[in-house]
Amino acid sequence: MLIYSLVPLVWLFVNSTKTQASLLDSFGLWFSGDFSLLTNIRDTLTYDDGVFVRWLGNTLLYVVIGAGGATALATLGGYALAKFDFPGKRAVFATVIGAVAVPGTALAVPTFLMFSKLGLTNTPWAVIIPSLISPFGLYLMWTYAAQAIPGELMEAARVDGAGELRTFLRVCVPLLAPGIVTVALFTMVATWNNYFLPLIMLKDPDWYPLTLGLNAWNDQAATAGGEPIFHLVITGSLLTILPLLAAFLFLQRYWQSGLTAGGVKD
Repeated sequence: MLIYSLVPLVWLFVNSTKTQASLLDSFGLWFSGDFSLLTNIRDTLTYDDGVFVRWLGNTLLYVVIGAGGATALATLGGYALAKFDFPGKRAVFATVIGAVAVPGTALAVPTFLMFSKLGLTNTPWAVIIPSLISPFGLYLMWTYAAQAIPGELMEAARVDGAGELRTFLRVCVPLLAPGIVTVALFTMVATWNNYFLPLIMLKDPDWYPLTLGLNAWNDQAATAGGEPIFHLVITGSLLTILPLLAAFLFLQRYWQSGLTAGGVKD
């Protein structure tokens, strides 16, 4: 498993240090020619008037609003479903379970047709709005809130005069922190790596995320008169995964501390 995970990363780093010429004439898992990593990074960031930076900004926009919103909605929905009784709760449960089983690609075309009628295709909202929905995140927060928040603790807060909003923010959210971080990680990775939905929703390269932009660079060599820039595609791919690695390591620290802080003393 470790080898399966590390070999692609090693291949990506090794080949991001090569020029376009040495990339095609050398063994993929070892260095060759001049060490051109910094040159490739500079060329990646400045190629075609710095369009890579724009794609990076678009991806961050989709992740911050889409994944952040999905995490917030999943937290609110999961908390409400776990701690409050209301008519139709079983129907909501069945709907959520069914939605978890449906792959996102199966809903992509109906979503495109609906957004096309609304005039939202080829806009950032065509990527952001579907990203706000995370049935798996809702189910995860639902089950986590049911276990992590004792009903007696909520009753004690209410007896002390705290309203529902204050009880949620001051008492429940700290206990839900590990679940919130977990859902944030899942939704962030899903939105960052999203390819098929932007592919059918967007046609303006100015709104491309990194996944579509790098694929456009990769396909450039197959066009008439197109310049092969595979070394920039590989370097761009390396730069693309760095924010994900940094975010995972940063959030993992809070995740572990949250697991400890979320313990309930008898």
